[in-house]
Amino acid sequence: MAHLESLGVPPGTSYRRCLPGGPWQRLLPGVVLLRTGDPTRRQLVEGALLHCGDHAVVTGLESCRRQGLKREARPGEPVHVLLPLHLKTTSNGYVVVERTKRMPAPVRAEGLPLAPVARAVLDACRRMRERPPIRALLAEAVQQLGAEPAELFAELESGSKRGTALPRAALLEIASGARSAAEAEAMGVWRRTGLPEPVWNFPLHDERGRHIATPDAWWDDVALAWEIDSYEFHFGQPGYASTLARNNRYAAAGVALVQTVPSRLRTAPRAVTEELVLAYQAAAARPRPPVVLSGRHKRLVHGL
Repeated sequence: MAHLESLGVPPGTSYRRCLPGGPWQRLLPGVVLLRTGDPTRRQLVEGALLHCGDHAVVTGLESCRRQGLKREARPGEPVHVLLPLHLKTTSNGYVVVERTKRMPAPVRAEGLPLAPVARAVLDACRRMRERPPIRALLAEAVQQLGAEPAELFAELESGSKRGTALPRAALLEIASGARSAAEAEAMGVWRRTGLPEPVWNFPLHDERGRHIATPDAWWDDVALAWEIDSYEFHFGQPGYASTLARNNRYAAAGVALVQTVPSRLRTAPRAVTEELVLAYQAAAARPRPPVVLSGRHKRLVHGL
């Protein structure tokens, strides 16, 4: 409103125009939107920055989306903003203000000051209370935003330790080879089987060097592949055709295959565990086919 006053609009005029039925609306204390109707997400973010002042930096999911995360904002999702510790602005309305002594150097996207990816992702994860959405966000940050697990670990260690137990566990799964939230959940199911640890996401070739597939999990001693196949991709066109071709290559090479849809990792982990154990036993009972794993399984060590 101070800007409106500097343009010659009296405070009383602004007040009347923001009353119900008026042409303007009040987003936050001192922040007026000069139109009716629902504000856009961009207008909400700009309103949050006006409310918080020149030192504000947008973090959390909003920062991640502005830097390429393919997620829509949920209705009512707050805008998470960082401010230097000495400032006194507090959370209000849809704005969550976090005052910190670790202000990041902002990156600019669409003219907005944003926390770098690693900081924004971990700021969002620290406020989550369940492992599946944390796994999903971290996996998306690695896949879609190019975040390195080592960079995420460094940010985790540098910041507050509050709310870091679940992100730390999910990061360890991702660093061990999981490329998605579903694969991270698959690692949890594997630990229940008592089977040797498989190799995660390494290419497989036949004896003539022809590519077969890159299984989500692979037990090399018995040539058993485990694929986490979502309905959305693997059983819709053109995903179905590529999945069918992959399965035919497995069969031609003599590879034993277990396919699991992601939902069963959560709803039927015991059944999936039993399927893996039985498949492993059956694979071990037949001669191993002459297939070759490319590369070696590397375990990332972060001193944790």
